[in-house]
Amino acid sequence: MADSLVIIPTYNENENIENIIRKVFSLEKEFDILIIEDNSPDGTADIVKRLMQGFPERLFIKERKGKLGLGTAYLDGFRWALERDYGYVFEMDADFSHNPDDLLRLYEACASGKGDVAVGSRYVDGKISVVNWPIKRLLMSYYASKYVRVVTGMRVFDATAGFVCYTRRVLEKMKFDKVKFVGYAFQIEMKYTATKLGFKIAEVPIIFSDRILGVSKMSMKIFKEAFFGVFSLRFRNWKNY
Repeated sequence: MADSLVIIPTYNENENIENIIRKVFSLEKEFDILIIEDNSPDGTADIVKRLMQGFPERLFIKERKGKLGLGTAYLDGFRWALERDYGYVFEMDADFSHNPDDLLRLYEACASGKGDVAVGSRYVDGKISVVNWPIKRLLMSYYASKYVRVVTGMRVFDATAGFVCYTRRVLEKMKFDKVKFVGYAFQIEMKYTATKLGFKIAEVPIIFSDRILGVSKMSMKIFKEAFFGVFSLRFRNWKNY
């Protein structure tokens, strides 16, 4: 078993899943992969199960009954990881918007002690590193992260980033039953909780490329949850966390 686990939530990713799995397994460092599969009707799970035969003890799948939200997918993955001996646990998308090569840089940031959490950041020092996004979505994302910093006081440039490495000690300290959000607000909540618990977040500059294959899961409902949920984080009673 590797010391690092990459959690990849999936829903209708049959065009991407095999390539992303093979790419991660081709890296010079060994990573295990856990797919959190939300009952995709396009056969994503079947592809993963076929590949599991070629990657025994490295590729795993947890199947759920349907689309239960990004946050709950990762929480299920975190619990699964903590039941085993993984020291580093990663969040990553299936669609190559996160370059698997950057897993090595996120790992190094945590393993070297630069951070207890390492974030693959699109907006370090105000610089925008996003490829092929419509200008409306780009501006929405960029200013959402600025908004989060203003409201919460959190010194993270890319608070909504979904490419993250958590050290085991961070996840062990968190109370997953206290996590409130299921969409992209989940990403903000996890980072803010880590800082409130006294952990250090390191941002690693990445280039984020919009998916080429498949359909984005972003929606206005998800964006609104993130926008309005930030206020509740600021005024939450953190004594119980």
